[in-house]
Amino acid sequence: MRAAAEAAGVRIVTGDTKVVPHGAGDQLFITTAGIGIIPCDRHVGPGEVQRGDKLLISGAIADHGMAVMLARGDLAIEAPIVSDTRAVNRLTAALFEAAPGTRWLRDATRGGLGTVLNELAQATGLGVVIEEAQVVVHEMTRGACDMLGIDPLYVANEGTFVAVVPAAEAEAGLAALRTLPGGEEATLIGRIVAEPASSVVMVTGFGGTRMVDMLVGDPLPRIC
Repeated sequence: MRAAAEAAGVRIVTGDTKVVPHGAGDQLFITTAGIGIIPCDRHVGPGEVQRGDKLLISGAIADHGMAVMLARGDLAIEAPIVSDTRAVNRLTAALFEAAPGTRWLRDATRGGLGTVLNELAQATGLGVVIEEAQVVVHEMTRGACDMLGIDPLYVANEGTFVAVVPAAEAEAGLAALRTLPGGEEATLIGRIVAEPASSVVMVTGFGGTRMVDMLVGDPLPRIC
């Protein structure tokens, strides 16, 4: 915890202990809450998003959820998949410095990238188009997803975020992320369009298109 805090440039300022009945909690449980300050001149949210904006993601997807699923040991599958758990504060700071007009920012945790993009489309009333070839999925992670019949678009991430940036600032924002640890695999994956409204469309590697629907049911694996 100390190493992680030092790497992120934050401080752990307090702690607490609990007394519970014998056997009710005989392991170590840790919960955290972060406090930060948002600059008064920074305005991000669905209402800021405009047609023509670019969609940027800070790294590969689906590593965290698959790492958790395989670590449980229920599937008898062994693969060296490592979670993307990392602090993203330095990455987001670099993005705002290089692309100060960044309009929307969101972690791609529960429900994965597909769910987050659908929530964006529904909140803005605009359409989201993503390029399948630009969404990075590590080979081992994709193989595990294929074996289990899981679409990596709906697998949870932990240290990966999605941002909507003005087209004119997209390349600068991307370059800034790629210079930092954890941002080396950042990519521009799509754009904001007027139609189809409130929907997400993926352009496949074969040049066709398919709808990316909202996740139905609980995400797999359930991690929170």
